[in-house]
Amino acid sequence: MDDGRHRRLLDRALVLAVGVGVAGAFELLGVPSAALFGGLVAGLGRALLGRTRLALPQRAGTAAQAVIGVSIGALIQTDTLRTIGEHWLAVLLVTVATLLVSLVAGQLMRLQPGISPVTGAFSMIAGGASGITAMARDLGADEQVVAVLQYLRVLLIVVAMPIVATTVYGASSGSGPAPAEDGPGWPAGLLFTVVCVGVGVVLGRATRIPVGALLGPMAVAAVLDLTGLSQGATLPGPLEAAGFLAIGLQVGLGFTRSSLRLVGRALPLALLLIVGAVVACAGLGAVLARTAGVSPLDGYLATTPGGLYAVLATARGSGADATFVLAVQVLRLFVMLFSAPLLARLLRPRAG
Repeated sequence: MDDGRHRRLLDRALVLAVGVGVAGAFELLGVPSAALFGGLVAGLGRALLGRTRLALPQRAGTAAQAVIGVSIGALIQTDTLRTIGEHWLAVLLVTVATLLVSLVAGQLMRLQPGISPVTGAFSMIAGGASGITAMARDLGADEQVVAVLQYLRVLLIVVAMPIVATTVYGASSGSGPAPAEDGPGWPAGLLFTVVCVGVGVVLGRATRIPVGALLGPMAVAAVLDLTGLSQGATLPGPLEAAGFLAIGLQVGLGFTRSSLRLVGRALPLALLLIVGAVVACAGLGAVLARTAGVSPLDGYLATTPGGLYAVLATARGSGADATFVLAVQVLRLFVMLFSAPLLARLLRPRAG
């Protein structure tokens, strides 16, 4: 028994070390969500090459969901709500239209044999890739397919967005995002995270909301930020990276050869639908620009379906209205994540 336990500890330590190493390499290469991709690669390698199955401890998965929830919830600010309030009708209509585009694309994914309605919907939801991936398994979707297709969309958007912004919308190249203002430091950030996770998880269990480990901390973080009680504290970077790494490991370790073949078969259809969704969202951006009285570049960046931090970097570096872009992106992010449990409930009976 001791030998078996020792072997499992060494196994997990090795996979973790590989994940950290790969994440560091991806970070140097500028890959978005490098920690999640590092965990995904390490877990996938272990799942396909190992003789026995290895799973992430349940507590680690719950903690990772909670940390990602805090990361997302901390994005909302009073300026965000103020901007949404100024253009609430146009922003709301475009957000709902984006959700409908995602649902249509997700249901078209069912043309691929082996893709359930829930998996198809979650694979094509525009925005919130990390949150959708983290909650996919709990809501009955195939988290391996969801993770690969969600981050395939993010990668395509991150690569294409600067080119489209400069060639189509005439954006000027910039140096990237402005330096962040100094916050109260990592001790305050750690306390903020502990409070959000502790209160949020308890709140999620008490209210019995689906995926409460993610949505509960996300709601608490948003409330603390909006009320000013956070005093500008944010989730410490190493904790955020650890959360992404854990989710990547969880997804990667769940891969099998059959699931990998399913993902491979689904890629051609997925690429076609992702491109179609990106073009549709660009059209919605043009509508938003006209109705809200903002520039076409602002409308395009505000409705780009994914790659939030890359979108903000492009907005700040090109002189676009970063506050407006962030407001629309964050509103859509919250709508997508909070509507995901309802969508899963509506689609799951049909999947059966």
